[in-house]
Amino acid sequence: MTAVHPLTIRQLGLRDYEPVWRDMQDFTDRRTPDTADEIWFVEHPSVYTLGLAGKREHLLAPGEIPVVACDRGGQVTYHGPGQLIAYVLINLKRRDFGVRRLVSLLEQSVVDLLAEFDIAAAAKPEAPGVYVDEKKIASLGLRVRRGCSYHGLSLNVDMDVEPFQRINPCGYPGLEVTQLKNLGVDIGMGELSKRLLVHLNAQLAGNSNRSIR
Repeated sequence: MTAVHPLTIRQLGLRDYEPVWRDMQDFTDRRTPDTADEIWFVEHPSVYTLGLAGKREHLLAPGEIPVVACDRGGQVTYHGPGQLIAYVLINLKRRDFGVRRLVSLLEQSVVDLLAEFDIAAAAKPEAPGVYVDEKKIASLGLRVRRGCSYHGLSLNVDMDVEPFQRINPCGYPGLEVTQLKNLGVDIGMGELSKRLLVHLNAQLAGNSNRSIR
């Protein structure tokens, strides 16, 4: 019988980036082997975040937008209102997941979500994230500590994408981004997070036909 792992969902609304990041660190440090895994849905006010491998040369013209150097993997990205973020606080050891598997199932969750809207999307093994017609619509960045993950994925929904032009997104000069609004999808964040959660649950439980083995 497949083990059932409890999952707690939190809807945080619009919250500043750094306090939420610190809360994720604190949660990860305090959790025990029996602590339920959690997914936090949130939006952030405008902020650039620079991952552990991030190079400031990819910050072309940040201007008035703050820059936070954080402990996730990857390079620089932008967060702002109208972008749905799902932070995944998962005990990988308990689920017998590797980091690569977690990245893949997060990407597949977004691909399956977009398929609901007849949007063909795909992941790129050499450049983590989800792409539509070579334009990036979702970014991923994770940190694993004590066998547990935090940080997660961001999905561009209905936002001002101009700040992406002030950076090399994820370290790739000239990389274009897109969002659901530009693809003809008009949906509220609450409904979208519910739909994304269905696919995240299916992938984490291994109940999807396209779950990562």
